[in-house]
Amino acid sequence: MSSAGEQQVQRTKPGVPPEIHASLVDSLFQERRTLLVGSLAASFAVVLTAVKTGEPLLWAIAGIIVLFAAARNWDMGRYAKVRGPGLSIAAVPAWERRYVFGASVFDALLGIWCFIAFIRTDDAFVQLISLCMTIAYMVGTSGRNFGSSRLVIAQILCAGVPTIAAVLLVGNFYYAMLGLVLLLPFFTSLKFISDRLRRTLLDAVIAQRDMSLLAKRFDTALNNMPSGLCMFDAQRTLVVSNEKLSQLFGVNLASERKGATVREIVRDCVDAGTIMRSEAEGFAVEFEKRLSGEDRTFMFETPKGRSLHFTFQAMESGGSVVLVEDVTERKAAEARIKHLARYDPLTDLPNRNFLREQMDQALDQLDRTGPVAVLFIDLDQFKQVNDTLGHPRGDLLLREVADRLRSHVREGDIISRFGGDEFVIVQSPVLGVEEAAVMSRRLIESLSETYEVEGHRVVIGASIGIAMAPRDGIGADHLLKNADMALYWAKAERRGSWRFFEAEMDIRAQARRTLELDLRGALAAGAFEVYYQPLFDLRSKKISTCEALLRWPHPVRGMISPAEFIPVAEEMGLIVEIGNWVLQQACRDCSRWPSDVRVAVNISANQFRRGNLVNSVREALANSGLASNRLEIEITESVLFQDTRATRQALRQLRDLGVRLSLDDFGTGYSSLSYLHSLPLNKVKIDRSFLEGLAAGDRSLVLLRGIARLSAQLGLSVTVEGVETAEQLALVSAEDTVEEVQGFLFSPAIPFREITRLLQTVPTKLEKVA
Repeated sequence: MSSAGEQQVQRTKPGVPPEIHASLVDSLFQERRTLLVGSLAASFAVVLTAVKTGEPLLWAIAGIIVLFAAARNWDMGRYAKVRGPGLSIAAVPAWERRYVFGASVFDALLGIWCFIAFIRTDDAFVQLISLCMTIAYMVGTSGRNFGSSRLVIAQILCAGVPTIAAVLLVGNFYYAMLGLVLLLPFFTSLKFISDRLRRTLLDAVIAQRDMSLLAKRFDTALNNMPSGLCMFDAQRTLVVSNEKLSQLFGVNLASERKGATVREIVRDCVDAGTIMRSEAEGFAVEFEKRLSGEDRTFMFETPKGRSLHFTFQAMESGGSVVLVEDVTERKAAEARIKHLARYDPLTDLPNRNFLREQMDQALDQLDRTGPVAVLFIDLDQFKQVNDTLGHPRGDLLLREVADRLRSHVREGDIISRFGGDEFVIVQSPVLGVEEAAVMSRRLIESLSETYEVEGHRVVIGASIGIAMAPRDGIGADHLLKNADMALYWAKAERRGSWRFFEAEMDIRAQARRTLELDLRGALAAGAFEVYYQPLFDLRSKKISTCEALLRWPHPVRGMISPAEFIPVAEEMGLIVEIGNWVLQQACRDCSRWPSDVRVAVNISANQFRRGNLVNSVREALANSGLASNRLEIEITESVLFQDTRATRQALRQLRDLGVRLSLDDFGTGYSSLSYLHSLPLNKVKIDRSFLEGLAAGDRSLVLLRGIARLSAQLGLSVTVEGVETAEQLALVSAEDTVEEVQGFLFSPAIPFREITRLLQTVPTKLEKVA
């Protein structure tokens, strides 16, 4: 319907909805037969009065009435053809005006007929029949046309005014009383009665419309619910149901199934395959029990794997509303969530929490089943796979590892991904340590075989720590801790091996933890000391450099060897902080020595990798006021293994500062001559291992001299470490490319006060030694 049409309808019938207005107008055109009968009766009466009187005006009005009655009947037939889907709301006002016009004109013609009968004739019969027919037609048309207030008013005015005027103009007192006392109140009453009937009809139509609209909305909402819903009355028969319930049951529960009992519906469900015949009786009993109010919910699994949840709500009338939900997906989601909470999403192995539960169950049966072995597995070189091939391929490798582990465990054993590249296998039960050892050997062999990961050949290894219950504990946490401790010692001694837990491991672990705590305390309290071992210049016969060496005088254990606490500090991540402290202290001490003496500070690979060494050196030089050429940084080949752009850049920056760079312990590990050529070094310190068993003509001496000469030809100064005897000194001194020597022959590492005194007295002493 167009906007203009809607506005027109609203103007025609204020406050009446368009569809109601259309219904009222439609009521005017209904019962065409009554209009036809009335028109024929009126036409016959008019013709009869004309025949009886011969009055020309009556003949004229009779002809007009007959023709107009025919025209009205033709118009009613035309409306009947366009009525229905072809009639738009916008066309309703036009058809109402046509009907009002036709009815008003016809009533006016009847009023004129009555007026002529009273004014032009004295025939009492003609006057009576015209008055009665006019009043009767007005009553009939008002009764059938009360739906239009405008039409009722028009009819009263068009027919009533000429009629009352006729009886008044006769001049007879009684006729005048008839018009004023009887006809005028009668016509007025017709108006009021029509209004009352129209309001009643309008209220009924609107109420029916609202009920129909509410029913449609309820039906729409009911059939668009995501859950099935039905209602049973107090006699346990079906009252209403929605489309979703029909879909869930696989049965058409439309209006024709209203009044069906529970068992009739169940039979239909059995025929549809929604309920198995063997379960039908049980389902019906459960359903009826809840209709009786014994319980409110129950769950049912269909043969097609759907999970239906039934909820019953009693009504005051004695019936029940039943809500049926398909919870298949929800149950599957809950199962997935539960699985994710207990299993590792990458390998689908039990995770750490589920492992604990399974271990507790296995350990509770120790007395009946026998010993339990806990194997703690850690992959070797796995980090290198992640670093080189990326984490996605590392994840694929972990999945393959999990598959290999599954292939080696028994049905009753427990296998879990503990975290990262760590796995735990619980053998329950085991005959003894031999069975656990056999399993460990097989696992290491299997995990060490080559893997194919997206076209890449990958080789890793595994180390295993083993704890036995009840020998090593009966609690899950205790056993896991002991197995992890055994794994630590296995990796420390030789990767790709396995070890059983031993009590001494716990003692050593406790000692290690104590050492870690003491180490943190020593760093916080400044309990470390820097000792210095001198380097002797063979040409000037003087001390040219003092190497700074860290010492830890423990208040209880005495002097702790750096070989014991430095690795611990590196693992704890304290080596950067400790190294920076040594660098600061060494620079301060050197600033108080003679200006021709340098200080050498060792920098570990971890310190070089994790700390900002260049900034630390700048800060130490600035705080101490030490000239940069008096500081010598000693690096080992382990630093150079990280032969990265960042490493080379840091070395160049140190060299640009004027700091001297020394390659310490050269000749050990994988000594590469390319280091001497490609890195900005100032000095090479040949490792003490070349002096062990050194004698004239010995191959070690030849190798030492070759390294010394090559280094000298590359512009590097050469220092030999570990000189402890005069014979070693004589052999080393014979090689003119060796500039410095260091060793116990001259001095061990000594505190700052002693090295300061030695710097003042050493020339004479060293000259005698040399």
